[in-house]
Amino acid sequence: MKNITGDMKMADLIEVNYHLLAVLTRFGIEGGFGEKTVRDICEKNRLDTDTFLLICHVFTRKDYSPTEEILRDGRIDDILRYLHQSHDYYMNNALVLLASTIEKLVEPCTETQKCVIWGFFSQYKTELEKHFAYEEGEVIPYVQNLLIGKRSANYSIDRFEENHSNIEDKLSDLKNLILKSLPAVCDDRLRVRLLNYIYALQNDLDSHTAIEDNILVPMVRLIESPSGYHNRKNETHEGGEEHDELSEREKEILVSVAQGLLNKEIADKHNISINTVITHRKNITRKTGIKTVAGLTVYAILNGFVDINSVK
Repeated sequence: MKNITGDMKMADLIEVNYHLLAVLTRFGIEGGFGEKTVRDICEKNRLDTDTFLLICHVFTRKDYSPTEEILRDGRIDDILRYLHQSHDYYMNNALVLLASTIEKLVEPCTETQKCVIWGFFSQYKTELEKHFAYEEGEVIPYVQNLLIGKRSANYSIDRFEENHSNIEDKLSDLKNLILKSLPAVCDDRLRVRLLNYIYALQNDLDSHTAIEDNILVPMVRLIESPSGYHNRKNETHEGGEEHDELSEREKEILVSVAQGLLNKEIADKHNISINTVITHRKNITRKTGIKTVAGLTVYAILNGFVDINSVK
């Protein structure tokens, strides 16, 4: 992959990774670059070139982990500017587009199918709103105060990490439900269009999380404790989806999960150990590709394993 530098032409940077158009938009950078370099465009837009390139590296390489020296050279206010504009894009553009496409896609579905899909999407939207509201109301003001020397005795960036909810799982579940469980009467062209939107948003949110975890958090730690700085270790995630059929026992466990039973209650109901319940649930998640209880509930309803009236 071509090395990204401040002296390369901005048009060439987009050729390296066209997804970086999203980064330009969120910094208010307009097109018509001509032969201008990345540095020229950044200076014109009052944007620190090194910080801009830092974000571009994360967007282009998901495994990218900047050194302490690189982080010290970056500007946190530009990172906050990017994150704020990203929040606005997700809520007022990406989710609006998903909602309008889902509405058209589920038109031929039964009322029950419409209800569970819309309910699941609405839950996801609400979780995303809460996630971003926390960042806008707590994290960003905290960092802005740090930059002007105001420290809080009751908050640190570690608190942000502890409350950093996973915003990808439910979107991944929505993708799998649309891909596997919506009935054939749905327009396949709309289904493919919606899946493209979901995959694009998923990739974008992955980069958003990486920017927070690998840039914002360690940058703030450098301010909080310059001598005691430690970076967050990269976490590995289970990858790969398998598409085995659910066994009859797994279907029974899935129904119990959809009905809102806890692991102990499921174990008692089926006369098995809690460890066996946990194993079955892991297998169900592995086979369906769906991780959340809400997603598994919708999956069970759409596939006829459980009636919506029996779900709490």
